[in-house]
Amino acid sequence: MKQFLLAIGITLLINGCTNNENKNSEGSGDAAFQKLSDEFLSGYLSWRPQNSVALGFHEYDGKVTDYSKASLDSELNRLKQYDAKIAAFDTSSLSTKMFYDFRILRSAIKSELFNFEDLKPYTSNPMTYADAIDVNTYIKRDYAPLEERLKSVIAVEKEMPKVFTAAKANLADTLAKPLIETAMDIAKGSADFLKGDLLVALKDVKNDSLMALFKETNNNAITELNGFAEWLQKEKLPKANNNYAIGEDNYHKMLLYSEDIDMAPEKILEIGLAELKREQDAFNAAAKIINPSKKPVDVYYDVQKEHPSADSLIPEARRHLEIIRQYLIDKKIVTMPSEVRIQVKETPQYARSTSTASMDMPGP
Repeated sequence: MKQFLLAIGITLLINGCTNNENKNSEGSGDAAFQKLSDEFLSGYLSWRPQNSVALGFHEYDGKVTDYSKASLDSELNRLKQYDAKIAAFDTSSLSTKMFYDFRILRSAIKSELFNFEDLKPYTSNPMTYADAIDVNTYIKRDYAPLEERLKSVIAVEKEMPKVFTAAKANLADTLAKPLIETAMDIAKGSADFLKGDLLVALKDVKNDSLMALFKETNNNAITELNGFAEWLQKEKLPKANNNYAIGEDNYHKMLLYSEDIDMAPEKILEIGLAELKREQDAFNAAAKIINPSKKPVDVYYDVQKEHPSADSLIPEARRHLEIIRQYLIDKKIVTMPSEVRIQVKETPQYARSTSTASMDMPGP
């Protein structure tokens, strides 16, 4: 899976560093840290071009991560080098605002090292490769003429064989069954997207020679995706196990590096159960108001029967979002930055195995 939390952290870092240009007083070390963070971000974005394009850095259009072992080792070594540089940095010389950026960058690097060394997605999780290429980014963002974006789609699809060659070389002999099955669903869903929704989105392209090249490349990409799903089914599924849990130590590290929560899992469970009890009590009280003659669980089942039909689900979601938006304005809870509305659409086929509903935001 893409590192959404890290991408958010990096985005905050980019915005934070930009805002710091206008602050009244700078620490003596701000310029040095700015240089260090810029260097790290340059390498971060270069190695993850798909994520970078999603963030709005279109100098990476048409590029795909090199998942070869040599490339993985190189990126891991780079992360370790910057981790050491961050650890040695004198934070007492930073302004308050830049120190926030320092903390974000430090956590981001720790999170990536944790991902490489502890979670090991490149050797243990086939989903890493099944959703490694997302050409929908080039279709849904109207940042350039469609023909130019189509050229990037073609360039990315041409790299797909390299991704799956690396996957077959990197993945361990025995993998977790749920990860294999989900990866198969993602790969098949992506293939369906390429031969379905993608073709519809490109129907207005008039360049016949470009479309001919695309159709050839796209058909090859569909074959690659289905071939990866078949390889997982034949080679990996028969040897699969159910050892997918990340473990207590990794769970603690995950929260520490991604959320800055340094708390024992047992304590988090305790807090969660207490909150669950509070929510249950609140629901039971509400259920008595709705129908005092029924048990709360029966009221729950009754409420579940009240829902939009399949055809009206998306229009209803749009209507409710507008109601919520207006409520926030009327009650002066937050200001709205623009009149642009959120678009409510069906989740693309390739993403349905890992999400029922998501927010897909353009880069800053």
